[in-house]
Amino acid sequence: MSDEVERSRGNVPVQYHQFDITDEDGPTGPDLERRHNGLVRVADGVTVIMTGIHTGDVDVTVTLHDSEPAPDDGDWQDIVEISAHSASGELMVRGMMDDLDEELPVLSFNGPGHYRLRVHARGRDTATDLAPDEVTEWYLIQAWPAATATEATVIRQIDGYGASVRAH
Repeated sequence: MSDEVERSRGNVPVQYHQFDITDEDGPTGPDLERRHNGLVRVADGVTVIMTGIHTGDVDVTVTLHDSEPAPDDGDWQDIVEISAHSASGELMVRGMMDDLDEELPVLSFNGPGHYRLRVHARGRDTATDLAPDEVTEWYLIQAWPAATATEATVIRQIDGYGASVRAH
């Protein structure tokens, strides 16, 4: 089990069913199709978290760890683990078109290199395709340094929105 280095939580703006994890100096990884797991994809070097809502805010918690933590055993509906690379050491959660009110911690807290990200999601079936005024979706992103990039791993897939993404 890993020691948690930092934890932070905030609202992240969503547009077009997504928010992003990017590094200003290079791609976060090779392309990964949306059909692979229905939660996390990589397109044009940007790691994309796919949301049920079309537009609005989602609640995102980021936890940073020195080594691989256990998946959170909360009531998460989908959990996917993916590798990400940071060329600059500034791998960050970002809105697609809007800035965050308060930035979440840098995921690449150990500097440039490879990281593993475990993305947990719940609530994506609550307001699918809508633009709710209140938060209806929650995400947890666990990050830790990794020696190399490895394949994406699906830990849990039970929400309907993810199933519909995988089917198309």
